[in-house]
Amino acid sequence: MLRGFATVSFYATDVKAARDWYEKLLDTEAYYAVPTAEAPAYVEFRFGDLQCELGIIDAKYAPHQVGTGAGAIMYWHVDNLEATLARLLDLGATINEPIVDRGNNTGFRTASVTDPFGNLLGIMTNPHYAEILKQLHPAS
Repeated sequence: MLRGFATVSFYATDVKAARDWYEKLLDTEAYYAVPTAEAPAYVEFRFGDLQCELGIIDAKYAPHQVGTGAGAIMYWHVDNLEATLARLLDLGATINEPIVDRGNNTGFRTASVTDPFGNLLGIMTNPHYAEILKQLHPAS
């Protein structure tokens, strides 16, 4: 049975450049790199309310063609969809799908971009996520 999101893996032909881009986006440094931080084949970030993991792997290890913008879209909850989308675009991402209302004004709204390395990155406002977060952290 699926228990919840653990790690999402993105691929890049230039892991160091991808790491730098995601450090700017996430406003945090990768906490792990192998074989070295100067010449990484893999880096990993932990961030967000639940310390989700994002791994960036050298594209030569990918089990699929990299950089086509194809594949599953992992949607990350954000508090301000418009501002987050603008930041992604300012950092060089391109629109995959503009903001879409997914639930007849119920608050479920999504957008997705392609990062500069060909990965799809989804963002959304998700009332369910906000409700669960409030239960986990009532003072937030």
